[in-house]
Amino acid sequence: MSTVLVIEDDISLRALVSLVLEMHGYRVQTAENGLDGLDHIAATMPDLILLDMRMPVMSGAEFAAEYQARYRDTTRAPIIVVTAAEHAARKAQEVGANGFLAKPFSNTELVRAVEKHVGATVAAVTPS
Repeated sequence: MSTVLVIEDDISLRALVSLVLEMHGYRVQTAENGLDGLDHIAATMPDLILLDMRMPVMSGAEFAAEYQARYRDTTRAPIIVVTAAEHAARKAQEVGANGFLAKPFSNTELVRAVEKHVGATVAAVTPS
């Protein structure tokens, strides 16, 4: 069973995403901000991270930078940016994410995005 970490400050959206993914057989962990997400990852690396961009305490961009720095030399989970920003693809690219999901999204779009990226890993960076 694959684990998805949902980092989202909106409690209703976090609960909905968790419910939909659990109904499709995923184990879901949740965090309400990037700092909380880093704590979850320190305990157990998920198979995929769904990352909101605008959150208090630690934003999605701050999380992505810290995550990539901390786990630079290890295999890590891919990130899907979840954002209501007008240019979701550009936002994802700016933070080094593997994909994006534009808000609002349907349950089908959510599941497809997760299915596309779960199980993929981001290889460790080898020094030159």
